[in-house]
Parts: sequence; C-alpha cells; structure tokens
Amino acid sequence: MKGSNEVYNHFTDGFGFYRLFWVFLIGCVLGVVVETLWCLLTRHRFESRVGLIYGPLNPVYGVGALALAVGLHPVRDSRDIVICIAGAILGSIVEYVCSWVQEKSFGSVSWDYSKMFFNLHGRINLLYSIFWGGLAIFWVKDIYPRMIRWISHIPNKIGIPLTWVLLVFVVVDIAVSACAVYRWKQRIEKIEPQTQFEYFMDEHYPDERMQKIYPNMKFKNADVQQ
Repeated sequence: MKGSNEVYNHFTDGFGFYRLFWVFLIGCVLGVVVETLWCLLTRHRFESRVGLIYGPLNPVYGVGALALAVGLHPVRDSRDIVICIAGAILGSIVEYVCSWVQEKSFGSVSWDYSKMFFNLHGRINLLYSIFWGGLAIFWVKDIYPRMIRWISHIPNKIGIPLTWVLLVFVVVDIAVSACAVYRWKQRIEKIEPQTQFEYFMDEHYPDERMQKIYPNMKFKNADVQQ
C-alpha cells in the first residue's frame, strides 16, 4: 500500500472504496458466468445462477471476491500451501455466513450440502473448501492481478461517476430483490397482499418469474409449502 503522502494517479489505486467496489462488482459477474458454465457442463442445461433480479449479478460471489482480495493480501507472497489454507478458510466462512444470513432473513437456502461428506450444518463441506483453496492460489497469481489491470484501463473521468451510478443500481437491485423474495415467501405462506406495494410486487414479480430467477431457492420453514 502506498504511503499517506503519495499521490494516487488512478481512482482505484490503493485499497480504497473504489477498488473494493469494482472487485466486488466484477466478482458478482464472474461468479455468475462460471457457475452458469459449470451448470451447462455438469447438468447439460441452462439455469439461472444470479442472486439479484436485474443484471448478471450475485452478491455472494462479490463478497467472496472481496474476502479473497482483502484476506489474502497479507499472505500473497507466501508459499502456495499457506495461500491454499487461507483461501479455504476464507471461502468457507463466506459461504457459511451467506447461507446463515439468507436463512435467518428469508427462511430459505440456495444450497444444501447436508448429503455430502464432512459438511457443517449443510452450509459448507470439505470438498468445496478445498475448491476455495485451489481458487485462492489462482486468485493470487492470476485472477486478481488481471482484474486490477482491467480496472486500471478505466479513465478517472469515466470511472468515478460510473462507480457511483453502478453503486446506486446495485443497492436498488438488492433492495428490490430482497422485497421480491420476501413477498414470494409470503405468497407461499398464503398471506394475501395488504398494501399497494405488495400488490405491485405480486404483479411484477409473480411466483413463475421468481422460480426462474432462483430455481435452487428452497424455503425451510415447516409452515411453508411450495
């Protein structure tokens, strides 16, 4: 990291807000692309892997990218085994926390590893922790440096205002998606709309649309019948 008296020439220089936001955003997109391709290869069908209603974005992957960027920075020059272990721990924490937050917030889960060996509460398992470790090595040696080079090509006069426009879009997208999922859960629980906002959500984000966007989302509440 540069000293406090040094001048930053590019808006994403240093470990500041702008760089971290772009790492998050690119992580959101790349994660969706990789997961979609993986589904095509393993299941031979296209399946939505997004986490938000608008755009090819999934905040889980964005948070994972942030965790790797920040968490692996102190060990970036270490041996591969150290990077691998650190990445496995970081990735597992991200996956567990995201699953826990989703379940506590919406009573739903988007992945369940309870049938896999060496899993913890069905949220993480040893195999995917190992995958996180392998990804960490690739991240440090190739993905992250390449990502920073991509970002560095964005001119300041474009990148700074674009960052704020995209930030507003992502925040609104997250809010709309959260409301749509919550209302979806209410409809499954046979709760009728009471306000104009709920009628609006039912009209614009019906069950059929939500199921296409989130095909792997399952509601765990015993009272919820899908």
